[in-house]
Amino acid sequence: MSRLFLIACCALAIGAPTNAAPRLDRWSVIGPGGGGAQFTPTVSPHDPNVVLVACDMTGTYISKDGGVSWRMFNLRGRSSLLVFDPVDPNVIYVKTIGLWRSVDRGDTWKLVLPDPSTVIAIDMPDDHASERFVTIGAAPESLAALAVDPADSKILYAVMSAGRATLKTSTDWGSTWTALKDLPAGARAIYVDPRSPPEDRTIYVVTADSVLVREAGVWRNGPAAPEGSSFIDVSAGFPAESGRLVIYGVAATGLWISPDGGESWSKAGPAARISAVATTLHHTQVAYASYDGLRENGEAFFGVARTPDMGRTWELGWKESTRKSPNVDDGWISERFGPGWGDNPFNLGVSPDHPDICYGSDSGRTLRSADAGKTWTATYTRKLADASYTSTGLDVTTDYGVHFDPFDLRRRFISYTDIGLFRGEAASDGWVSATTSGVPRAWVNTTYWVEFDPEVKGRMWAVMSGTHDLPRPKMWRNNSPSNYLGGVARSDDGGMTWKAMTNGLPPTAATHILLDPRSTADARVLYVAGFGRGVFKSTDGGENWSLKNSGLPAKEPFAWRLTLDRDGVLYLVIARRSDDGSIGNENDGALYRSTDGAESWQKLTLPEGVNGPNGLAIDPEDPQRLYLASWGRRTPRQALGGGIFLSTDGGASWRHVHSADQHVYDVTIDPRSPSTLYACGFESSAWRSTDRGQTWQRIRGYNFKWGHRVIPDPLNPDLIYVTTFGGSVWHGPAAGDPTAPEDIATPQAAYPK
Repeated sequence: MSRLFLIACCALAIGAPTNAAPRLDRWSVIGPGGGGAQFTPTVSPHDPNVVLVACDMTGTYISKDGGVSWRMFNLRGRSSLLVFDPVDPNVIYVKTIGLWRSVDRGDTWKLVLPDPSTVIAIDMPDDHASERFVTIGAAPESLAALAVDPADSKILYAVMSAGRATLKTSTDWGSTWTALKDLPAGARAIYVDPRSPPEDRTIYVVTADSVLVREAGVWRNGPAAPEGSSFIDVSAGFPAESGRLVIYGVAATGLWISPDGGESWSKAGPAARISAVATTLHHTQVAYASYDGLRENGEAFFGVARTPDMGRTWELGWKESTRKSPNVDDGWISERFGPGWGDNPFNLGVSPDHPDICYGSDSGRTLRSADAGKTWTATYTRKLADASYTSTGLDVTTDYGVHFDPFDLRRRFISYTDIGLFRGEAASDGWVSATTSGVPRAWVNTTYWVEFDPEVKGRMWAVMSGTHDLPRPKMWRNNSPSNYLGGVARSDDGGMTWKAMTNGLPPTAATHILLDPRSTADARVLYVAGFGRGVFKSTDGGENWSLKNSGLPAKEPFAWRLTLDRDGVLYLVIARRSDDGSIGNENDGALYRSTDGAESWQKLTLPEGVNGPNGLAIDPEDPQRLYLASWGRRTPRQALGGGIFLSTDGGASWRHVHSADQHVYDVTIDPRSPSTLYACGFESSAWRSTDRGQTWQRIRGYNFKWGHRVIPDPLNPDLIYVTTFGGSVWHGPAAGDPTAPEDIATPQAAYPK
């Protein structure tokens, strides 16, 4: 469980931070903003202030004010196609595990593909609870490209595949489809000439290395791009007056331009590696290219170049190396980590009718230029008067806990992955990095947990590591934990400066730290879970450590979380070390108990069918009452062995009390009322129980795909925080928002009630 410091709760009521990005419900998303990979910025052809951005952590984001603020929406997976209807400004398409359509400018979404009437289930079988529709009959076809007719919203063009790619069209808004052309080489994009006859459209299909064109009812295939090029990014548009499609294509061999719909190609671009390109739909002489590896005087530069004349000349408005450029990123990422942390954009997006407006998205940011690439400003964060930063709603960060200073509950910390520990001061709505002084550079990436000394003001400990995202299998599948760096750092000034506490503690991905409140201030007893190492104990506040593994597995125990009951009995969760769905072998996760301060450990029996324990909560009034969060194991259809299990006899027996969610990350007990519990996981839901775990209700309004744990707000009993795997921290009503509009409006695909 999330060990919450038991406090005398204040009566002060506090709402959402004043600078929170707007939402359609009573929830807000807090943090510094940005911090994770962002992709595919796409600008509306109707309004340059309406923009979509995707990310790699399942959220999709919409701004209606030119990137000043963003609202996250969630459609059951990562988005890969973002398409605005060129006729109706209210209609938008997004592809995740299916194709979704919004008719209210992104407020709500309905499923288009697969046909909702054929959906009978949604499977989530693997470690990330990756979703897929189960339908009547054949499996749904995958979607590679989509275009809407420039004069008729009901007419759609799509490249679909069920083993072989086919261009299809629909004249009834996607209800039925007709095949137009087999595409053996697949396709990257579809463009429809708005000047062609509506009854016989000229269609351009950009494949991996050439362009297939239908004109006057006849198909022809253009020549392959020179030098054996295979496109990794393409962007195209139609000249303002007349002419064929102008295409910009990025390949490993460079940037290629075709002014005649793929009939001929010429190489262009600065003398650098080009990774992304974007032009405008109606101003094709203008294009932007993301580049790196530009060498000048022995120094390597990266950034974004712009051409105003179809590749004949290039302007390097964004040009950086190891030094931050004053015209790029006025947000916190370059200030804290330097310009190379974000790097040059993965993707670019230009306004179809305003070629001076371009967005670039990279490893942690989305930046906007409104002056033809001369300056690039942060849209992911906003700087406040006190030099702290607050999110604009574009949050792509993983976090584990929200931690409150017991001497001033308005001072709080967020333990993040990739960006480390952040601090929010009592008088501020913003956040600043808390790892700038004393934290070893190799540890900065991730802070997994924080503990405060309950009697010594300013004293706190944090477990940090250069390895993120544990205990997910992707981290240890090809890299032994013996290679992980990290450890324990202590601060005596409230997180302003830190000191690494390594005496007796070898380099380890330390994932949890626990303070025994019965110990005295001058001899604090601390326990640390070292992933792949075991359990370490200190009896002098972290000055010295000793390994306490007697009774634990000898081979790299994946020590993950620790819990202490009121009588001093210690529990350890060891994470599963398999991802193949197997059970009953040495790779199973486990639950251990120690009654002698970690001097020895005894293995407890897990519930039948369970081998993925992930968190444990202990009733503060009844130490025999245990709540186990379990991560389901992979099966061909649906994960099994996950959910929440209850023991009333100290782990001797278990009862499955919540099976609706098979990927439960943690269980939290409200410190004000042991009868109230919370849980969260990777199935787009947070859960609440008010009867000591007997029954569970979904907390309405929270719908981020990958959740971590719920933390009650110590300043307001009616509010909670939810930490996530890629969506920063959500803050909202503990009982949910009963009036919250759900993102998904299709009943067959809606989130559970």
